[in-house]
Amino acid sequence: MEKSVTRKIQSLLLILTLMVTAFWVSLATVTAQEMVKDPATGEMVEAPRYGGTITYPNATGIGEHADIWYGTHIGSTIITGVLEKISIPNWAIDRDVWDMRSAYVQPEHLVGALAESWQVPDDLTYIFYIRQGVRWHDKAPMNGRALTAQDVVYNFHRMLGIGSGFTEASPHAHDLTGIPFESITAESPRKVVMKLKRPYFTALNLIIEREYSFIYPPEVIQQHGDAKDWRNLVGTGPFMLTDHVEGSSLTYTKNPNYWGYDAKFPENRLPYIDTLRVLELKEEATRLAALRSGRLDLIGSIGSSQLKLIDQVESLKRTNPDLVQWPFFTRSETVYNMNLTNPHFSDIRVRIALQKALPLEEINQGYFKGQANVIPHGMVGDSLKGYYIPYAQWPKALQEEFAYDPEEAERLLDEAGYPRGADGIRFKSQLLHYEVQDISYPELVTEYWRRIGVEVQIWTPPFTEAIALASKMKFKAIRNGEGGHHYFGEHLVTRFWGGAKVWNVIVAKDPEFDKMIDALRAANDLETYQKIFREADMYAIKKHWFIWGPDAPQFHVSQPWLKGYNGEAWFGFVNRNPLLAHLWVDQELKKEMGF
Repeated sequence: MEKSVTRKIQSLLLILTLMVTAFWVSLATVTAQEMVKDPATGEMVEAPRYGGTITYPNATGIGEHADIWYGTHIGSTIITGVLEKISIPNWAIDRDVWDMRSAYVQPEHLVGALAESWQVPDDLTYIFYIRQGVRWHDKAPMNGRALTAQDVVYNFHRMLGIGSGFTEASPHAHDLTGIPFESITAESPRKVVMKLKRPYFTALNLIIEREYSFIYPPEVIQQHGDAKDWRNLVGTGPFMLTDHVEGSSLTYTKNPNYWGYDAKFPENRLPYIDTLRVLELKEEATRLAALRSGRLDLIGSIGSSQLKLIDQVESLKRTNPDLVQWPFFTRSETVYNMNLTNPHFSDIRVRIALQKALPLEEINQGYFKGQANVIPHGMVGDSLKGYYIPYAQWPKALQEEFAYDPEEAERLLDEAGYPRGADGIRFKSQLLHYEVQDISYPELVTEYWRRIGVEVQIWTPPFTEAIALASKMKFKAIRNGEGGHHYFGEHLVTRFWGGAKVWNVIVAKDPEFDKMIDALRAANDLETYQKIFREADMYAIKKHWFIWGPDAPQFHVSQPWLKGYNGEAWFGFVNRNPLLAHLWVDQELKKEMGF
């Protein structure tokens, strides 16, 4: 009897042991299946999964229409992720080589998108081979037909006004229209050939990466005359725009027939998520509340909805330690440009005085908590070696012109013919401020200017109106600007070019500077191009065509359940949503956290 009971107990123990062993083996197997190595970071991460929704905010306004021919800032918000470019960044790139946290993509980091590959057989010829297997969304009038080389040609003809019935170039494509195109043709259904009249050093990058390379559906433009109406928008991208509530939201749904695969995990077809939502949240407090409550999956992007204050970042760390913060530098957004046709600012002594009135280090310590870079730059930041002359190499006299000295500022204003009046004011002016940026910084700056007798009123119209005034050069005096860029573009110096129809940020012509831009565009080797670029940047610095302000970090913030994310900003210039096609949502973790 005792032996029988003993055997039964032993059998039960054996079964229990086998069950426990099987459980741990099973758990180890599941764990191994759920963890994969991210080739871009070298870290083990949870394996991508499909389904769910990603939501992020837009602070500038969703936009009036979907056609960038009529303005990049207006149209690009809606089309990104629906329309695609010729190239995309290499998503699998080692993040130690490039962290992808800025809008600029160096040409060597670009890979094919709508063009599978390209060749440059000589200085005047660019050949693009259109990717096979790319189809337009299954929506009228495109109805899922294959993308062709002629579609690409049609778009460039339209943007440049040089063919397919188009005779007027987009006024916003000033970089692209600077390229001396001779012809753009489709030599076969998959082959586009672009010919230049003379070499143009940056032509390739402008063609494949800038906003002009978004490819619109020709039939839509032929039927409607433009692509403004979002309801008519058809693309080749990972998402289809299915709803647009004006002033409120955009909703995109997964394109089930998308051609793209994840460059990190090539067996996985994109996108991972089913739905992408963009909420127009212009109020900072509203965005932060939505992030804290889990309504938003991430926040922050250059020119869109970045956090404005270091204080806010520190507050999030205290109240929501689970949120992941990703600091990055992209440009100084505390720079101001002046309309040089305004009599007050046509005198360089006034411009120098406004600069010398600002105690940059004091502002850094008090406003930016010591995290900003106050060393003066031109349009080019530290990241772009070879394209700028460092402050340490500036002439001593020029360095002094950027140094804080309110007494010297007052002397310069007296000398320029602006003595203090009975009320202590020398003259009054206006500053055009973008509502998406923090109002407390211009309030601080204008207070320093008031101390030297210059009274500047801050004017904050709706963002789209402010952008239109700035881009069309209709601002009266001072406007928000940018400097010290950590991403490259010829527009960094052509912003001062007298031939620009839009975005001449000083609203003036300088024949000597314009000659530099002509020489820059005629350069056909990197050494010459960089030399002229440095000279042009330094020329603008010496002319004080801007008022330098500290280069402060910006921050992306993401929820812990957003996976595959490492703080990346845009998927190339003004092209955010394709990035989100590469991310996925841990819905179980989200539920565990009560959201």
